[in-house]
Amino acid sequence: MLKELTRIRRKEYDVTIFQTPEFREKKGFQQVYRLNVEGSTHEECLDSVFRRFNVPDRIPIDFNGRFISTGDILYIDEGRRGQFYYQLKPGGWEEINRIHIR
Repeated sequence: MLKELTRIRRKEYDVTIFQTPEFREKKGFQQVYRLNVEGSTHEECLDSVFRRFNVPDRIPIDFNGRFISTGDILYIDEGRRGQFYYQLKPGGWEEINRIHIR
């Protein structure tokens, strides 16, 4: 019963994937794909997107980028609650400033 009372509410996040034209470039990020992902936290959302775009059978047909890899950026827009940018580093996802996207 306690689990039902403290259930974390799941919400839908607006996620945009940014990648560089060539792997391992540091500049020139471009929007590759935009989708809505359901999750309870940003970490869950990031993991869901990573799993979806790294398995060939799960990648959407209209996706024209490459697999999610080190250096790629995910933008999570929560409307009035804020905008968050995460970059995939060797140790996992790390929140960054918007300045990296140009």
